[in-house]
Amino acid sequence: MRILLLGGTGEARALAAALHPGVEVISSLAGRVPDPALPVGQVRIGGFGGVDGMRRWLADTPVDAVVDATHPFAATITAHAAEVCADLALPHLLLARPAWPACDAIVVHSDRDAAETVAHRGFSRVFLTTGRTGVAAFRESEAWFLIRAVTPPDADLLPRHHDLLLSRGPYRYDDELAVLRTHRIDALITKNSGGDMTRPKLDAAAALGIPVVMVDRPPVPPGVRTVATVEEALAWVRSQDR
Repeated sequence: MRILLLGGTGEARALAAALHPGVEVISSLAGRVPDPALPVGQVRIGGFGGVDGMRRWLADTPVDAVVDATHPFAATITAHAAEVCADLALPHLLLARPAWPACDAIVVHSDRDAAETVAHRGFSRVFLTTGRTGVAAFRESEAWFLIRAVTPPDADLLPRHHDLLLSRGPYRYDDELAVLRTHRIDALITKNSGGDMTRPKLDAAAALGIPVVMVDRPPVPPGVRTVATVEEALAWVRSQDR
Protein backbone atom coordinates (compact mmCIF):
# COMPACT_ATOMS: atom_id res chain seq x y z
CA MET A 1 0.00 0.00 0.00
CA ARG A 2 1.21 3.53 -0.78
CA ILE A 3 -0.16 6.77 0.68
CA LEU A 4 0.54 10.43 0.15
CA LEU A 5 0.91 12.09 3.54
CA LEU A 6 0.61 15.88 3.45
CA GLY A 7 2.73 16.73 6.44
CA GLY A 8 4.98 19.19 8.20
CA THR A 9 3.44 18.63 11.65
CA GLY A 10 4.34 16.47 14.61
CA GLU A 11 1.22 14.41 13.98
CA ALA A 12 2.33 13.71 10.40
CA ARG A 13 5.76 12.56 11.54
CA ALA A 14 4.21 10.32 14.20
CA LEU A 15 1.84 8.78 11.65
CA ALA A 16 4.66 8.14 9.17
CA ALA A 17 6.66 6.41 11.89
CA ALA A 18 3.67 4.30 12.96
CA LEU A 19 3.03 3.15 9.38
CA HIS A 20 6.67 2.32 8.66
CA PRO A 21 7.68 -0.12 7.22
CA GLY A 22 4.40 -1.85 6.40
CA VAL A 23 2.98 1.02 4.33
CA GLU A 24 4.89 3.00 1.74
CA VAL A 25 4.54 6.61 2.84
CA ILE A 26 5.44 9.60 0.67
CA SER A 27 5.47 12.63 2.95
CA SER A 28 5.03 16.00 1.27
CA LEU A 29 6.35 19.15 2.99
CA ALA A 30 5.65 22.69 1.85
CA GLY A 31 9.30 23.71 2.16
CA ARG A 32 8.66 27.03 3.91
CA VAL A 33 10.63 26.18 7.06
CA PRO A 34 14.42 25.87 6.84
CA ASP A 35 15.91 22.63 8.11
CA PRO A 36 12.56 20.95 8.83
CA ALA A 37 12.25 17.86 11.01
CA LEU A 38 11.97 15.04 8.49
CA PRO A 39 9.72 11.99 8.86
CA VAL A 40 10.76 8.43 8.15
CA GLY A 41 10.22 7.21 4.62
CA GLN A 42 10.18 9.08 1.33
CA VAL A 43 9.95 12.87 1.41
CA ARG A 44 9.10 15.41 -1.28
CA ILE A 45 9.53 19.12 -0.57
CA GLY A 46 7.69 21.95 -2.29
CA GLY A 47 4.22 22.77 -3.56
CA PHE A 48 2.31 20.86 -6.20
CA GLY A 49 1.37 23.86 -8.32
CA GLY A 50 -2.28 24.10 -7.37
CA VAL A 51 -5.12 21.69 -8.05
CA ASP A 52 -3.93 20.81 -11.56
CA GLY A 53 -0.40 20.21 -10.34
CA MET A 54 -1.56 17.89 -7.60
CA ARG A 55 -3.74 16.00 -10.06
CA ARG A 56 -0.76 15.58 -12.41
CA TRP A 57 1.48 14.44 -9.56
CA LEU A 58 -1.05 11.79 -8.52
CA ALA A 59 -1.29 10.61 -12.13
CA ASP A 60 2.49 10.21 -12.25
CA THR A 61 2.76 8.71 -8.74
CA PRO A 62 -0.38 6.67 -8.06
CA VAL A 63 -1.30 6.20 -4.41
CA ASP A 64 -4.01 4.26 -2.62
CA ALA A 65 -5.03 7.06 -0.26
CA VAL A 66 -4.21 10.62 0.80
CA VAL A 67 -3.90 11.74 4.42
CA ASP A 68 -3.82 15.48 5.06
CA ALA A 69 -1.99 16.11 8.34
CA THR A 70 -0.94 19.68 7.58
CA HIS A 71 -1.20 22.63 9.97
CA PRO A 72 -4.81 23.55 10.84
CA PHE A 73 -4.33 26.89 9.05
CA ALA A 74 -2.94 25.38 5.83
CA ALA A 75 -6.32 26.02 4.24
CA THR A 76 -5.16 26.15 0.62
CA ILE A 77 -3.50 22.73 0.45
CA THR A 78 -6.38 21.23 2.46
CA ALA A 79 -8.92 22.60 -0.03
CA HIS A 80 -6.85 21.42 -3.01
CA ALA A 81 -6.48 17.91 -1.58
CA ALA A 82 -10.21 17.67 -0.89
CA GLU A 83 -11.08 18.75 -4.44
CA VAL A 84 -8.59 16.48 -6.19
CA CYS A 85 -9.40 13.42 -4.09
CA ALA A 86 -13.12 13.92 -4.68
CA ASP A 87 -12.53 14.23 -8.44
CA LEU A 88 -10.39 11.08 -8.51
CA ALA A 89 -12.57 9.11 -6.05
CA LEU A 90 -9.41 8.66 -3.99
CA PRO A 91 -9.76 7.79 -0.28
CA HIS A 92 -8.94 10.93 1.68
CA LEU A 93 -8.64 11.73 5.38
CA LEU A 94 -7.95 14.93 7.29
CA LEU A 95 -6.02 14.56 10.54
CA ALA A 96 -6.69 17.76 12.48
CA ARG A 97 -5.49 18.08 16.06
CA PRO A 98 -8.19 19.36 18.45
CA ALA A 99 -8.54 23.12 18.74
CA TRP A 100 -7.85 24.88 22.02
CA PRO A 101 -10.95 25.86 23.99
CA ALA A 102 -11.52 29.57 23.56
CA CYS A 103 -12.26 30.15 27.27
CA ASP A 104 -12.02 33.93 27.81
CA ALA A 105 -10.19 34.67 24.56
CA ILE A 106 -11.43 37.29 22.13
CA VAL A 107 -12.19 35.10 19.11
CA VAL A 108 -11.75 36.68 15.67
CA HIS A 109 -11.90 35.26 12.16
CA SER A 110 -8.82 36.75 10.53
CA ASP A 111 -5.54 38.56 11.10
CA ARG A 112 -7.23 41.76 9.95
CA ASP A 113 -9.92 41.30 12.60
CA ALA A 114 -7.17 40.81 15.17
CA ALA A 115 -5.50 44.07 14.07
CA GLU A 116 -8.81 45.91 14.41
CA THR A 117 -9.20 44.45 17.91
CA VAL A 118 -5.77 45.77 18.90
CA ALA A 119 -6.79 49.26 17.79
CA HIS A 120 -10.27 49.09 19.33
CA ARG A 121 -9.06 47.80 22.69
CA GLY A 122 -6.08 50.14 22.81
CA PHE A 123 -3.48 47.42 23.33
CA SER A 124 0.00 48.90 23.21
CA ARG A 125 2.49 46.03 23.69
CA VAL A 126 1.45 42.92 21.82
CA PHE A 127 2.99 39.45 21.63
CA LEU A 128 2.22 38.42 18.04
CA THR A 129 2.57 34.66 17.43
CA THR A 130 0.59 34.13 14.23
CA GLY A 131 3.69 33.35 12.14
CA ARG A 132 5.59 35.24 9.45
CA THR A 133 2.65 35.41 7.03
CA GLY A 134 0.34 36.94 9.60
CA VAL A 135 2.21 40.19 10.25
CA ALA A 136 1.01 42.17 7.22
CA ALA A 137 -2.37 42.94 8.79
CA PHE A 138 -0.61 44.85 11.60
CA ARG A 139 1.65 46.95 9.36
CA GLU A 140 -0.23 50.20 10.02
CA SER A 141 -0.84 49.62 13.73
CA GLU A 142 0.35 52.16 16.29
CA ALA A 143 1.07 49.41 18.83
CA TRP A 144 4.47 47.83 19.52
CA PHE A 145 4.78 44.14 18.65
CA LEU A 146 7.04 41.35 19.81
CA ILE A 147 6.83 39.11 16.73
CA ARG A 148 7.77 35.48 17.20
CA ALA A 149 8.40 33.43 14.07
CA VAL A 150 10.62 30.63 12.81
CA THR A 151 11.91 32.69 9.88
CA PRO A 152 11.93 36.49 9.48
CA PRO A 153 8.89 38.05 7.80
CA ASP A 154 9.42 40.22 4.74
CA ALA A 155 10.67 43.60 5.90
CA ASP A 156 8.02 45.55 4.00
CA LEU A 157 5.24 43.69 5.86
CA LEU A 158 6.45 44.47 9.37
CA PRO A 159 4.69 46.91 11.71
CA ARG A 160 6.43 50.22 12.33
CA HIS A 161 7.17 49.40 15.98
CA HIS A 162 8.41 45.89 16.63
CA ASP A 163 11.10 43.49 17.76
CA LEU A 164 11.67 40.07 16.20
CA LEU A 165 12.04 36.91 18.26
CA LEU A 166 13.15 34.09 15.98
CA SER A 167 12.62 30.70 17.57
CA ARG A 168 10.96 27.34 17.14
CA GLY A 169 8.87 25.42 19.67
CA PRO A 170 8.16 23.52 21.79
CA TYR A 171 7.96 26.21 24.47
CA ARG A 172 7.95 25.92 28.26
CA TYR A 173 5.56 27.65 30.63
CA ASP A 174 8.27 29.34 32.71
CA ASP A 175 9.96 30.70 29.59
CA GLU A 176 6.66 32.07 28.27
CA LEU A 177 6.02 33.78 31.61
CA ALA A 178 9.44 35.40 31.36
CA VAL A 179 8.79 36.64 27.81
CA LEU A 180 5.47 38.22 28.78
CA ARG A 181 6.90 39.87 31.89
CA THR A 182 10.18 41.05 30.39
CA HIS A 183 8.48 42.73 27.44
CA ARG A 184 5.55 44.10 29.50
CA ILE A 185 3.05 42.49 27.15
CA ASP A 186 -0.58 43.62 27.47
CA ALA A 187 -2.11 41.33 24.79
CA LEU A 188 -1.32 38.00 23.14
CA ILE A 189 -2.39 37.27 19.57
CA THR A 190 -2.37 33.66 18.44
CA LYS A 191 -3.93 31.34 15.92
CA ASN A 192 -5.98 28.50 17.35
CA SER A 193 -3.40 25.93 16.32
CA GLY A 194 -4.16 23.47 19.09
CA GLY A 195 -1.67 20.96 20.47
CA ASP A 196 0.81 21.05 23.32
CA MET A 197 3.85 22.54 21.60
CA THR A 198 2.75 26.18 21.88
CA ARG A 199 0.01 25.87 24.51
CA PRO A 200 2.18 27.25 27.38
CA LYS A 201 1.83 30.83 26.10
CA LEU A 202 -1.93 30.62 26.75
CA ASP A 203 -1.38 29.30 30.26
CA ALA A 204 1.19 32.02 30.97
CA ALA A 205 -1.14 34.74 29.67
CA ALA A 206 -3.97 33.41 31.82
CA ALA A 207 -1.73 33.39 34.91
CA LEU A 208 -0.81 37.05 34.31
CA GLY A 209 -4.32 38.16 33.35
CA ILE A 210 -3.22 39.13 29.85
CA PRO A 211 -6.02 39.22 27.23
CA VAL A 212 -5.76 36.72 24.36
CA VAL A 213 -6.94 37.47 20.84
CA MET A 214 -7.41 34.12 19.10
CA VAL A 215 -7.80 33.75 15.34
CA ASP A 216 -10.31 30.98 14.68
CA ARG A 217 -9.53 28.12 12.32
CA PRO A 218 -10.61 28.17 8.70
CA PRO A 219 -13.54 25.84 7.98
CA VAL A 220 -12.89 22.30 6.80
CA PRO A 221 -14.06 21.65 3.22
CA PRO A 222 -17.50 20.03 3.21
CA GLY A 223 -17.67 16.26 3.08
CA VAL A 224 -14.10 15.65 4.24
CA ARG A 225 -13.71 12.83 6.75
CA THR A 226 -11.81 14.14 9.77
CA VAL A 227 -10.12 12.51 12.76
CA ALA A 228 -8.39 14.12 15.72
CA THR A 229 -5.62 11.68 16.65
CA VAL A 230 -2.75 9.79 15.09
CA GLU A 231 -4.27 6.55 16.38
CA GLU A 232 -7.52 7.20 14.52
CA ALA A 233 -5.63 8.05 11.35
CA LEU A 234 -3.53 4.89 11.67
CA ALA A 235 -6.67 2.76 12.00
CA TRP A 236 -8.22 4.46 8.95
CA VAL A 237 -5.15 3.85 6.77
CA ARG A 238 -5.06 0.20 7.78
CA SER A 239 -8.75 -0.13 6.98
CA GLN A 240 -8.01 0.91 3.39
CA ASP A 241 -5.59 -1.97 2.91
CA ARG A 242 -8.19 -4.72 2.72
